[in-house]
Amino acid sequence: MTDKAKVGLIGLGVMGENLALNIERNGFPIAIYNRTTAKVDEFVNGRGKGKQVIGCSDDKAFVACLERPRKIILLVKAGSPVDQTVEKLLPFLEKDDIIIDGGNSHFTDTMKREKDLAAKGFYFIGSGVSGGEEGALWGPSLMPGGDKGAYEKIKPIWEAIAAKVDDGPCVTYLGPNGAGHFVKMVHNGIEYGDMQLIAEVYDVLKRGLGLSASQIGDTFEEWNKGILDSFLIEITAKILSVTDPETGKPLVDLIVDKAGQKGTGKWTGEIALDLGIAVPTIDAALTGRLLSALKDERVLAAKKLSGPAGATIPQSEHKKVIAGLQDALYASKVCSYAQGMALIRAGSDQYQWNIDLSECARIWKGGCIIRAKLLESIKQAFKRQGDVHNLLVDPEFSSYLVEHQQDWRYAVTTAINAGIAVPALSASLAYFDSYRSANLPQNLTQAQRDFFGAHTYERVDKPQAGFMHTDWPSLIKEKAKHK
Repeated sequence: MTDKAKVGLIGLGVMGENLALNIERNGFPIAIYNRTTAKVDEFVNGRGKGKQVIGCSDDKAFVACLERPRKIILLVKAGSPVDQTVEKLLPFLEKDDIIIDGGNSHFTDTMKREKDLAAKGFYFIGSGVSGGEEGALWGPSLMPGGDKGAYEKIKPIWEAIAAKVDDGPCVTYLGPNGAGHFVKMVHNGIEYGDMQLIAEVYDVLKRGLGLSASQIGDTFEEWNKGILDSFLIEITAKILSVTDPETGKPLVDLIVDKAGQKGTGKWTGEIALDLGIAVPTIDAALTGRLLSALKDERVLAAKKLSGPAGATIPQSEHKKVIAGLQDALYASKVCSYAQGMALIRAGSDQYQWNIDLSECARIWKGGCIIRAKLLESIKQAFKRQGDVHNLLVDPEFSSYLVEHQQDWRYAVTTAINAGIAVPALSASLAYFDSYRSANLPQNLTQAQRDFFGAHTYERVDKPQAGFMHTDWPSLIKEKAKHK
């Protein structure tokens, strides 16, 4: 036991408990507090027994047992609970104390809190924490943003508890105020896209090819040995191998097909619209979850809306479809990451954060949910050309996408012809086709907007003329006279 703790933590959910144990294990005595004090006693006498953990029964005692400047981690529900917790702490804090929000707060809330607390002489750091329960315990990916000097004071702790990869701990200072929570939000948006892509491939293998859960699991396990090597592919293979002890059936087949969401994916889509960045793979993932929630409606619709006749995928094409799905999944994942990185760049420019995209990729290589072999290539792409606007034009990724696009198209069209929805795979392919097109049909969109709303347009042959408006009805009447 110790008299003073190096750091404090409020919020003893599973993530809070595991992060506290991680911090203590790495040599930093920790004080803990929870709104329900019974949880404090339970932790101190249970998982924290015999460790450098100080259990506190109230806010005042909690703050009093921390070394100055105090470093207080909040792992409470995003929104008003964060503000309420901060308000309760304020009377006991002193100048230069640091509060670290490790939850999934909206980055604009973090910006406001950081500004408000700075005016009172305190520091506020918004730090994304990814890796789930296991990551919190053994090494998460950490995404801090806030005052650089304040971060330097928590840096030894953050680097000690973060996941470790070949090029260092999975943590880096991302920028002022809301930068850390912005990056974590986009991380979660990419995660949504990744999970939807995997689910769609699983659906084609299951319904299109008629493979069993274990056969699909074997396919994912094999894919995880190559370029698709990632945490989500790995756990997918494991999930598909599990048998329900009660029924003897694959457990995944007994799970209701309704996916939940906690908001960060939606926030990613919203800010992308605000900043004018296309994130169709992430949007498709959100739509997929929303449609999955309409279970009762879908069951009724299935009885009334039939799919394409004779849409069975012949056995002779199964091997080709599986190979095509592997390429489609990788290519689509590249598009999902490309969209996320473009959004981080736009956010960084908008809020003047100066986020290093190469470092974002590096700290996601370990600990976090989207950790993947692919991230090393993304890191190197931004090291080669830090100002590249989109990953799709990086030489390594562009050559792969161009070379494998026919397999990608084959996998998507095969699924569509079989009546199997693949919105994220399709959206990724459409993103690729749109981004590589020098000309898009929005010239017609602009003409329509100018026709009904005088919104103006620019001319290809007269760029120097700027925006202009046409009296379309007059031209149409004039043309009718000469018929």
